[in-house]
Amino acid sequence: MRTHAQAVIIGGGVIGCSILYHLTKLGWTDVVLLERDELTSGSTWHAAANIHGLHDNNNITRIQNYTMDLYNALEAETGQSCGVFQPGSLYLAQTEAREHQLRLQAAKAKYYGLPFREVDRAEAEALHPLVNYDGIRCIMFEENGGNVDPSGVTNAYAAGARQNGAEIIRFCPVTGTEQQPDGTWIVRTEKGDIHTQWIVNAAGLWGREVAALAGITLPLQPTEHQYFVTESIAEIDGLDRRLPSVADRDGEYYLRQEGKGLLVGAYEKDLRFWAEDGTPQGFGHELFADDLERIEENMLRAIDRVPAVGTAGIKRVINGPMIWSPDSNVLFGPVPELSNYFCCNGIIPGFSQSGGMGLLAADWIVTGESRYDMFAWDVARFGDWADKAFTKARVGDQYANRFKIHFPNEERSAGRPARVRPIYETQRDMGAVFGLNYGWEHPLYYGDEVGADDQTHGFTRQPWWHVVGAECKMLREKAGIIDISNFAKYLCKGAGAEAWLNAVFANNMPHEVGRSCLTPLIGKRGGIAGDFTVTRLADDEFWIIGSGMAERYHKRFFKEVPLPEGTIFESRTDTMCGFNVAGPKSRDMLQRLTNTSLATDDFPFMRSKWIELGGVRCLALRVSFTGDLGWELHCEEGDQSALYAALIAAGADVGAGPVGSRALMSLRVEKGYGSWGREYSPEYYPQEVGLGRLCKLEKHFLNREAVTETMAKPAREELVLLALDAKQTDATNADATGGEPIFKDGVGIGRVTSGAYGYSVGLSLALGFVQGVKAGEVVDVMVLGVAHKATVLAEPPFDPKGARLRV
Repeated sequence: MRTHAQAVIIGGGVIGCSILYHLTKLGWTDVVLLERDELTSGSTWHAAANIHGLHDNNNITRIQNYTMDLYNALEAETGQSCGVFQPGSLYLAQTEAREHQLRLQAAKAKYYGLPFREVDRAEAEALHPLVNYDGIRCIMFEENGGNVDPSGVTNAYAAGARQNGAEIIRFCPVTGTEQQPDGTWIVRTEKGDIHTQWIVNAAGLWGREVAALAGITLPLQPTEHQYFVTESIAEIDGLDRRLPSVADRDGEYYLRQEGKGLLVGAYEKDLRFWAEDGTPQGFGHELFADDLERIEENMLRAIDRVPAVGTAGIKRVINGPMIWSPDSNVLFGPVPELSNYFCCNGIIPGFSQSGGMGLLAADWIVTGESRYDMFAWDVARFGDWADKAFTKARVGDQYANRFKIHFPNEERSAGRPARVRPIYETQRDMGAVFGLNYGWEHPLYYGDEVGADDQTHGFTRQPWWHVVGAECKMLREKAGIIDISNFAKYLCKGAGAEAWLNAVFANNMPHEVGRSCLTPLIGKRGGIAGDFTVTRLADDEFWIIGSGMAERYHKRFFKEVPLPEGTIFESRTDTMCGFNVAGPKSRDMLQRLTNTSLATDDFPFMRSKWIELGGVRCLALRVSFTGDLGWELHCEEGDQSALYAALIAAGADVGAGPVGSRALMSLRVEKGYGSWGREYSPEYYPQEVGLGRLCKLEKHFLNREAVTETMAKPAREELVLLALDAKQTDATNADATGGEPIFKDGVGIGRVTSGAYGYSVGLSLALGFVQGVKAGEVVDVMVLGVAHKATVLAEPPFDPKGARLRV
């Protein structure tokens, strides 16, 4: 066994073997995989191993299709069969919402050039004659859907990795992982120790236990999961071809051919958690006792749709464990608090994603950054607040609602609240409906019912649409109070603070006390890793505001630049709260609460001061994400209640009141403002999103060389603001929400990143990236998968010259 390696992968399931294989393809051949038992032990070997290409997330769609395309090439490369069957998959919609989802996916498939199309009943019956299509509104056919052999795929990855020089050691449990002062690791096993640059935790059911060896707690929880295989069915036995699989997600089951019978699986409401206190070390290829009564309702729906299921005998039942994250997405990427420790845990559709997951993991390890923005998978999206109780509640909800549509803007209530501020109950009593942002409860909008959960049930305009409109109009006409406590807040202080911040961020830091600046944070490939507001509070003190949901993600970048001795950089998100008070009457409203002059000459745009407001000491910044006259006000958490009471009282005098984050979305889209995670991403270059002027290439900062190279290239795409045809959006009762493809003369030219109705300008709007179109041209935005005419705007429809910000 090797004693030194570039990387050690812990776990010999399909994901661990894929990462090993892809590392070797990128040139890392001094790599080792350690498996506690035999390859495929745990959950890989008993997986149903279905494969499909389409996903609601565009980047996940890309990596799933990479995976599907890889399997045949992998067979040819290694000589190891992957057991690939691709007879296609039929997707059935019983409800209007499911039809909307499928039509949107068909539009995305056209944009990406994927074989996914609508078929009529006659063609569907010819493809799969055993299905009863009564009550089906829409049928889509994915031509390359199907399934693979779990052991075959895993062993093909392993064979390819071995051919390229990797070492695989079976029956070798890891007993310890110890980080060294230089950031490398010692991996301890009963067969000897390995000194390695990187550890990759791909331990599947034992992901929690392996993480604990390094002092990490991962939010993971296993459940039982059942599927069964029928005896041979005469109608299938008589066919000379394989039947397509059936995705009847409204029926909450999955179904495909297995041998000459059918395989049927279900995610039941009456789920069973397993191994809550840790996965047994001796577990390997065992299964649980059958318990088909739990999935009886799902089985009956499957029988109703495919009657042959009900007449065939059951040949085999598989009841085995799966391990889930709180949102059913993988926990992926380097752990921000450690050096060179990579997680790839909690994978559910592993055989649809194994290839792409391995590629992106290898990419990240070798080059320092994934080629795609995969924040939806990033382990940094959860923090310590995602504790055992939260994880169990969310996993239970995810499992029981596995096939439920995740609607745009949807917020689910399981496991909440996780983190609240002092005014949470006050806001709740005012009718606030809350969402979740990095564990924090924050108001989405204010309704009439106290204690109501978010009611988002479709792709069309929901009941809150009018409520949000009223909040927007109140702020634009008078003023509004927005809770921004969930924004990430940092303090940097010390003699080296200015130099350190200049070495981290692309823009020059403010030279004068009281001035603020906007600045990008640049990724390894020269893209936008973050956007921040930095304010100089004193000669040696700065206040930094960033994306709240990305706070742990951004730790990776901040720690790349060593802090000068005697300088501190620390998060104040937990201890400080904030409000944005904005609108034409915001100055009159706030002036009632302070003796500090808020007049433009005394308090200009992009300036800051410590002021007393309603008896509370606040840091006031003259800035607003609404694009209107406004201030951000930051105070100690203990003062939040007093400040909020003062703001609400002063607001009542001018006709102002509380405003939620959904209104803020509409207001910032009216101004064409980008947002991190939507318009700002490591995939996009500064000049493509209008931030090029904020990158000061004459100074040295993090990843300057990369951004110098990317900014020397022509923009690949342009971020534009689109106004959709009012008659069409009113007729469909829907606005763009993000992810919709954009076409011009039938050719895909871009995609929407954010969408909202602009209530104060009377327009349905969308921000998106496009190629080859100019202001004034008309394009098609695929809202609900249906072409909606949209005009590319030359300037934002609200206050295009920015006068109201500066008045």
